[in-house]
Amino acid sequence: MPHVRPCWRSFTVVNDGNCSADARFPNGEMRIVSVNPGHDGAVVLVEDGRLVYSIEAEKDSFSRHSPISTATLVHALTLAGEIPDAIAIGGWHGGLSGTGVGYFGLEPPVVDELKLFGRSTLVVSSSHERSHVFMATGMSPDAPLEECIVLVWEGQLGAFYHWQADGSVIERIHVLSEPGNRYSALYSLADPAFEGSVPRLDFAGRLMALEGFADGQANAAERAVVEALIRPERLLPFDKRAFAGTPVFDIGVHEPPVHRTAAFLSTRLFEIFHDAAERHLPRGLPLVISGGCGLNCDWNRRWAESSLFSSVFIPPCTNDSGCAVGTAVDAQVALGGPCRLEWSVDAGLDFVHDAEPDSSWQSAPLDCEEVASRIVAGSIVAWVQGRSEIGPRALGHRSLLASALDRQSHARLNAIKRREAYRPIAPSCLSEELGLWFTPSRADPYMLFFADVTTDALPAITHVDGSARVHSVGPTDRSGLRPLLEALSRRTGYGVVCNTSLNYPGLGFINRASDLFVFAAERGIDDVVIGSRAYARRR
Repeated sequence: MPHVRPCWRSFTVVNDGNCSADARFPNGEMRIVSVNPGHDGAVVLVEDGRLVYSIEAEKDSFSRHSPISTATLVHALTLAGEIPDAIAIGGWHGGLSGTGVGYFGLEPPVVDELKLFGRSTLVVSSSHERSHVFMATGMSPDAPLEECIVLVWEGQLGAFYHWQADGSVIERIHVLSEPGNRYSALYSLADPAFEGSVPRLDFAGRLMALEGFADGQANAAERAVVEALIRPERLLPFDKRAFAGTPVFDIGVHEPPVHRTAAFLSTRLFEIFHDAAERHLPRGLPLVISGGCGLNCDWNRRWAESSLFSSVFIPPCTNDSGCAVGTAVDAQVALGGPCRLEWSVDAGLDFVHDAEPDSSWQSAPLDCEEVASRIVAGSIVAWVQGRSEIGPRALGHRSLLASALDRQSHARLNAIKRREAYRPIAPSCLSEELGLWFTPSRADPYMLFFADVTTDALPAITHVDGSARVHSVGPTDRSGLRPLLEALSRRTGYGVVCNTSLNYPGLGFINRASDLFVFAAERGIDDVVIGSRAYARRR
């Protein structure tokens, strides 16, 4: 049986080597349906070590960060085809009755057996914490990993994990609880409209955009706010009134003190984790990152540029949208399979062709040269290809596209999305052109790192601090963006396009034709591409 031994601010789980394959799955071949029941909920199917689908609760125009609904669960189960060999359930506020599996903990999964529609099925329950660890390690391109470092930082968790002996030993090195909540709390503190005790989940992305507006170094009073926010005591529930009288309290998020404080808070949070890594971790191992803070492109870039690790990998579903994937990998390992998953970023929903456009639209076969011509002329294009992406980034499967050379594209896209005007717009770029327009010219197929823009010719995607969150499009990309970018490169000399997610405010990606054409009519979009068909509004 696994046992636990204490160490510095951590504990180690040791599986005594009794992890031989379950006799029912001699080759590790099994069908697992896995569920993350909390926010950013998802249901996934893993078959023989391959991710077949990940159905995220928010996609198809449901509320962002939704937990799993009954309808989503039933839809996912219909796609499973038959009763699975195992159902994996990730911990949240608690597990199955009597198991005690919840949010925290590294203890191996609890395995039970039940009858489902008359057939014996295993139920594997493990913690939310383990779901993050196993998602990052199992999705790594180098999996299975014999030894690595896992960083899990999110709203609650903030720790490194020394993964050893193929994961049979996992040592937790606690750093700081609630790093994500501490980061979001600053936006809550500055926003006079916020009166709650828990920062909203979308505040982190807004604050990341505001950092770029910092006009200098934080002064002593602004630094004091940051030091109060990062005290080791737990932050939630957040008492905003305790910060009354500080230079950022209720002054509005667009004021220079907020921008300077945000930049300093970002630096201090990274320093705390970087210093812990220097003091307590072995050097030269791969780093894999999980948790909502893995969406912070500035921190990801800093990890990649540090000298502490041999490589850095962040999965595209690094936030809780990937936790069902991690629980599936955890269950696979518990049942004798490897800690490795074959997966593709387009493992989401198939697009639903439930309506045809009205007579105001004309249709033709997709011609990327023609679409490129329209983009150069100023058109905004709703672009739909194949199955939707897993995770929160639009990577060319559910995107709004516009010219990166036209400064007005930035304002127009934010107006269409009804987002704050200060929010940056990300670019998609041909991988072979990265070194021409961006530095470092790092391949980034999941849009998770910042780069500096090295040309003035791309104003629509250049943030106020000169950065961009670049999505690199290589030869194996399956979003259909590559031939369009090649056409743009031939036409303008720049294989770059504005790329932002195709969604209503506060909702997940649009995933059906009926919603898409209503969205286009409401937002004044004249060009829509769905698969191999291009639709243009009649002039």
